[in-house]
Order: sequence, then structure tokens, then C-alpha cells
Amino acid sequence: MDAVRFGILGPLEVSGGAPAAAKLRGVLGTLLVRANEVVSVDALIDELWPDSPPRTAATTLQVYVSHLRKALRTAGPHHDRETLLTRRPGYLARVTPDELDSTAFIGLARRGHQALNDGDFAVAADLQRRALALWRGPLLSDIPHGPLLAGAAVRMDEARTTALDERVRAELHLGMHRELVPELHELAAEFPLREEFHAHLMVALYRCGRQAEALRVFTRLRHTLVDELGIEPGPRSRRLQQLILAGDPALARPEPGPRPVAVGAAGGDTALPGPDPSFVGRTEELAALEALLRGAKAGDVVAVTGMPGAGKTALAVEAAHRAADAFPGGLRLLDPRDGGPPPRPAPAPGTLLVVDGVASEPEVRPLLPLGYTLLLTARRVPAGLPGLRTVLLGPWRPEEARQLVPLLDGPDGRRVSVEQAEAVAERCGWLPLAVRAAAAQLAARPHWTPATLVDRLYAEESRLDALRTGDMDVRARLLVAYEDCDEVRRRQFRLLSLLPPGPFDAARAAAALGLTGARALAALEELADDRLVEADRDAWRLPELLRLVAAERLAAEEDPATVRAAVRRVCLAYLPGAAGPRRATAPDAPALARLAGTAYDAGLWELTVRLTDGLAGFARPDAVAEEASYALALDAARRCADRPAQARMLRLLAELAWRYRRFERARDLLGRALELARECGDEEETGQALVGLAELLLDGGAADEAADLLGPALAAPAHTRARYEATRARALVALAQEGPEAARTWFTECLTLAGALDDPGLRMYARRSLRALDADADAPGAGFGAVEIRPGLWRIHQGGPFARSSTACGEPCR
Repeated sequence: MDAVRFGILGPLEVSGGAPAAAKLRGVLGTLLVRANEVVSVDALIDELWPDSPPRTAATTLQVYVSHLRKALRTAGPHHDRETLLTRRPGYLARVTPDELDSTAFIGLARRGHQALNDGDFAVAADLQRRALALWRGPLLSDIPHGPLLAGAAVRMDEARTTALDERVRAELHLGMHRELVPELHELAAEFPLREEFHAHLMVALYRCGRQAEALRVFTRLRHTLVDELGIEPGPRSRRLQQLILAGDPALARPEPGPRPVAVGAAGGDTALPGPDPSFVGRTEELAALEALLRGAKAGDVVAVTGMPGAGKTALAVEAAHRAADAFPGGLRLLDPRDGGPPPRPAPAPGTLLVVDGVASEPEVRPLLPLGYTLLLTARRVPAGLPGLRTVLLGPWRPEEARQLVPLLDGPDGRRVSVEQAEAVAERCGWLPLAVRAAAAQLAARPHWTPATLVDRLYAEESRLDALRTGDMDVRARLLVAYEDCDEVRRRQFRLLSLLPPGPFDAARAAAALGLTGARALAALEELADDRLVEADRDAWRLPELLRLVAAERLAAEEDPATVRAAVRRVCLAYLPGAAGPRRATAPDAPALARLAGTAYDAGLWELTVRLTDGLAGFARPDAVAEEASYALALDAARRCADRPAQARMLRLLAELAWRYRRFERARDLLGRALELARECGDEEETGQALVGLAELLLDGGAADEAADLLGPALAAPAHTRARYEATRARALVALAQEGPEAARTWFTECLTLAGALDDPGLRMYARRSLRALDADADAPGAGFGAVEIRPGLWRIHQGGPFARSSTACGEPCR
């Protein structure tokens, strides 16, 4: 300010130049700190010589004051003799409020405080900004502080901190949260024990859509207070944490907030809150909904529907605000669940009324003639409304994974990659509510890494427990949709959990439900209307987290006999696709493994074995899960006294051990499989076991012994798989003993045998092998080659593709 002639909020400043002598600066600074008050001689002496004042201190002080008056007059004629006055028992510096920066600061800060209390946030923010602009640094930072200046410095720093706090409060009310985040990070670091700055940072981050970071700020504050002072954060900070955990919509909007429409006692409607600051994704749905709103007129109805937790309200509010310019009458909100009176007619043309949580058509019909454009959110489509247009909201799409990173990311070093965000979202079924609950869990546990969160969400039996924190309970939200159904639909929903994850058709649903195809299709349509099942093009899908809820309810509410019968029906429905060569419509390996495990749990031993047989043709990346599947089926075969199946499972376990270079275990298992197969006269399994033992010999460089062992298997009938496998192994022996041309004969026979078996995968393998022989003939000098020893399983050999095998074979890779 131009009127200020003295400055103490930083180094000492005097219009026209401050005195250079340190003691003179000390006297002037001390008097200015206590401006318009008498400062005693004793206090000045203590300030100038705090440890050991000289015997002539009083006389020396008089000299300093005299020199100071001369220095001030030299600096400018406006510093007259009335500035420094002698007043018993000391001296007084007379200044008006505008002549000293500290008094000007205090005046502005007080006015700003009053404006804040009056709700005039723009004025409050301006006054506090002007007050803080007067600060150039710590109080009298170029003068040594004695007891008087030290106390004044503490007092003025506290005043500055209060002004900062109130300026931030006012700017948060004005919606300046995004601009405040960097500064608030600095203030939280500068004042680690001041809860108010941490609270402001939490609010600003939350309004920026960075909920996880906001919660991490609370966690750091709590750790600091506990470690430094042994206390917990105060009630306001704790309450703020709970509001953020709950995703409180009121906290997400600043005051004075979005433009309200004054409707007086209009009824149960209120001004629409601001959009969710953490809203992400939904590009297509948002564009479609905004277009529908812009094209709507008074009396038109648009609805957003979807399963619980999909973010229907957030999408509706976001779209309403984006289309706000099309509704000059304003944006209103009505929640019929509140039980209040309905709103009166629209207060102005072009008013949009968002009706949140519609349960039935009768809730909406009284609103149609009131002149509003209606935007509904509902789980079920309120059928029967004229001209209703609907946007169906499903889970997030996988391609939106990159946009989810900020929900899980934070400033404390726990950075989340796109891959980790995708893994979390996948475990959450891409459901927005669940992903936010997972983010809250990560924020509340600073000792967790993103990988820890992914691991905690791995086990299906505990996943819903892991998605419960504070007031956020994903299970409870999903159970609302379940409880709203009648018992018939609830039972159908429970039984569908017996199907493997992923899409299913009406025929397999009919097996689970014990219904005809037509009745099953009608049941699926009803469940889809209730948002418990999703239509997936020509198939159906049970959303992942709803599937877990259904499985929990099945275990809790159905009797074991009913479950066992349903499991049998489901397994029999999947068996035709599991048997024989791989087809496009066949179930995948995880589905078969899950069904086999379900059959085992139900005591259906034969079905466990038959389903596990279907796993043999898959290349599975999880060796532990694959081994567990075969071990389970081996036990089931023993329980039903199926000796050929026992031999088969032993051989499959041996092949798995061989693929991962555990040769001793593979040799032991194959020996046991061969013994069992011979005892029960199973020629197919005998031949397969011999092939496995021959490949072990070939791996060890004993090609001649391998060829001898394959003899009996090569005599098997042409339509058997054992004959094909023996021929394939004999081709590899020929490659090792004689070279590519000798192997060509055997691979050609493989192609013929694959045709007899009608197995496309085996045909493709034989053709690839023959093409590789041709490539080897064109480049005989190649140094290293990859040999496909089984479909999808490769070995690195020296000497080029299908060259003579060395005794040291490489590691398998798939």
C-alpha cells in the first residue's frame, strides 16, 4: 500500500531508507512491533542486550533514540519529530494504521474474517489476499530477536496462518479447489500439525475427484499426530474422513454451489448438487444422455437405468450440468425415497427435474403435467411412461482403465500403473462403486502397495469383505436389488451362480434353473429387468460381484440336495463341449476347471473326472492351478474306483512335470500310470504312458531307446490319440537320428491321423511342422531353431529348426 511508511512483515523497511546500524534497527523494530504503545526502557534494554546488558545501557539507549530520530528525518521530511516520542517509562512510536504494514494487515484480516462469517466469500477471499500480500517474510527477519520480538513473531505468524486458513476457506466456497491443491500441499508440509490445512487439502482433492489421495492425507496427518503428540485427529478431521469414505455428494459441491432456482416451499425438491468431482469414463453414455436432454422438452422423460453401484446418479448429474444451458429455468433434484411432498409446477420454463431412485411408474406419473423435463435414475425401467427414452448403464469398459488410475493413485509414492488399475477394476467387475471402495481401502492402509490390493481382491470368498470400508459396503448395496425381488427370482438368481463366470446361453441357464428353454429365457428377461443379469449380445452374463453375492446366498439359503442336483444338471450341460477336439463353442479351461471343482465339492466323482479330461487339450499358464485340477480328479477317480481314469490323471500330472523340467517326478508318475494302465488293460493309456517315457529318453539324448519304447504304441489303431502321439514322438526321434527328410514321413502320417481324429488343432500342428521342415531345407546353415515338440510347446535346439537334437535341450516356452 502506498500509505505504509514502515514495514516489519519481513526485513525492516522505512520509506526513504531504514537506518543501517543494527542497534538502531533493533530499537525501531521493537517500537514498531508495539506501535502506539509505550515500550519501557527495561524492555528495550532486554531486547537489545538479552544476555548481559552494559552498565551504561540506559544512557546508550538514549543515544540510540536520538540518532534514530535524526536518521528518520534524513530519510524523509514526513518522518517528523512526532513519530518517536518519549513517554514514561520509555518510548512510543506513533503511527496511523495505514502507515505500518502490520496494522494494515490486522485490519484487512479482521474485515475478511467478518465477511467470511457473513457468507460473503468473494469479499472475504479478496480481503485476506490483500492482507497476506503485505507479508514479505518472517517478522523483522533481519533483526536479532530478544524476548519481546520473539513473542511478537509468534503472534504475527499465528495471525498470518489464520488469514491463510480463512482465505482458503473462502476460496473453497468459491469453487477454487483445483487452483488450491498445489498450495495446500505446501501448507500441509509447512504446518504438519495444523489439522485445518490437511482438512482443506482433503476437501480440495475430493472435489477434484481424487478421493484416494484425500484419504491418504488423513492417514499421514493421523500418523504425524500419533507419532509426534500421541493424540488422534480431532472430530472435524475424523468426520471429514467418514464423509469422503462415504462419497458424500454434499461435500463434493462448493458453496454457494450451482445455480439454484428459487421455488419457495415448492415441496420435496432441492437444487441439484454439483457434478461428482471424481467422475471418469462413460464417454459414450454421457454423450448419448446429453443429446437426449438437449432434445427434450417439458413433459419429456429420460431415464438412466443399471445395476446398483453402476453410477447412475453420478452420470445423470454430470449430464444435467453439461446440458444446463438448455434449461434456463434451472436444475432441480427430487428423491422420492425421502417421503416429502411432490414439487409444485415448474417455477420457470425450461426446468430440468432429476428424480433419483425411482422404484415404480406411479412415482413419476404425478410429475408429468407439472411442466418439468424429467431425468430419472432407476434400477428397473419404469414401463408405461409415454415417450420414455432410456440409457442403460453397465460396468466401466476395459478401455477406460487408464482413466481409473487417478482414483487409485496418490502423492505418497504408491503410484498405480494402468495394468494395476485394470487388475483392480477386473476383480471389482468394473463396477464404479466397487473400484471406489477398493481405492478407499488402499488409501486407508499406507502399508499396502497396489499389488497388495490386487492380491487381497484375488480370493472370491473374501472379495466382498475386502470391498467394505467405513460406510461403503458393496455387498450391502448389491443385496438391495436381491431383496427387492420375489422368492422365485431370488432362487433363480442363486442357482445361476453355479454357471462358470462369463457369458452363457439360455440352454445352460435352463440346466441350472431346472426349466425348459422357453421358461428359462423368460426368467432371464425378468432378472435382467431387475438388473441382476446382463444381456450380452446373443448370450447372458451374471455380473462378477453379483455372481459372488448369488454364490453366498446359494450356500446360505439352499439345501445341499437341491444344490447337488443343480450342479449335476449344469455339468451335464457343459460336457458335450468339453469332450473331443476344441471347438469355438467349447468352454475354456478356467470354466472347465471351475465346473470340475464344483462337481468334486458336490461329491460327483465321475463328472469331476470327465470334466477334467477336457482340460488336457489346453495350454494353461498357471501350473499350480493345473496341477491342482489333475490332483483333484485323481482323487475323484480313486473314490469312484475308475482305474483307467487314475492312470490318465497320473499321466497328465507327469506331462505337466515334464513341461516344467521336473524329470524325476515325471518319470515316477509315468511309471505308475503305465503300471495301472497295463493292469486294467487300457491300451490307449498304455500307449500314452509309453510316449511320455519315450520323450523323457529323447530329452536325455537316448534317441535309440526312445524309438524302441515307441514300438508298441505305434501299433495302436489309427483312430486313437495314442497312435497320433506315438507318431508325433517318432517324428522327433527321426529328426534327432536321421534329419528333416526322415521326420517328414512321420509328420505326414500325423496329418493323416489328425484327419481321422477330426481334430483341427492336431492338423494345424502337423502342417506347421511340415512347413518348418521346408524352411529348414531352404536354410540348412541356421544356428538355432525353435522346435514345436507339441502343439503350442516349443524347445530351443542348436543347429536350426528340426536339426539333429543335441543332448542338452532348452527350457520349454509357450
